[in-house]
Amino acid sequence: QVQLVQSGGGLAQAGSSLRLSCAASGGTFKPYGMAWFRQGPGKEREFVAALAVLYANTFYADAVKGRFTISKDDAKNTVYLQMNSLKPQDTAVYYCAATSGGHYPGPMRLSESYDLWGQGTQVTVSS
Repeated sequence: QVQLVQSGGGLAQAGSSLRLSCAASGGTFKPYGMAWFRQGPGKEREFVAALAVLYANTFYADAVKGRFTISKDDAKNTVYLQMNSLKPQDTAVYYCAATSGGHYPGPMRLSESYDLWGQGTQVTVSS
């Protein structure tokens, strides 16, 4: 069974950059989409970015558009979230997500569309 293993994250200063990685392993992996979500302190989990793998279409939350970039390395079965110009409000636990199948699962901004999840990684941005 495919598992998603996250790496990266940690502590950063406002205005700096971090990159998160999410590697898939353990089986055949041809997802329709991969995404990043985050959950800040006392907040609900929210959509950050998504990638429709086959079409290479990307989607971003307004709060991160122009600062964050989602990308995928097919050879490594790894999706990345490059986070630039970080702000204190980006502080959250970040989760990668993926569809286990290759069919359209539903709106890619919804967490319900994904059935594979990484373990989460903390990102803390200080002012």
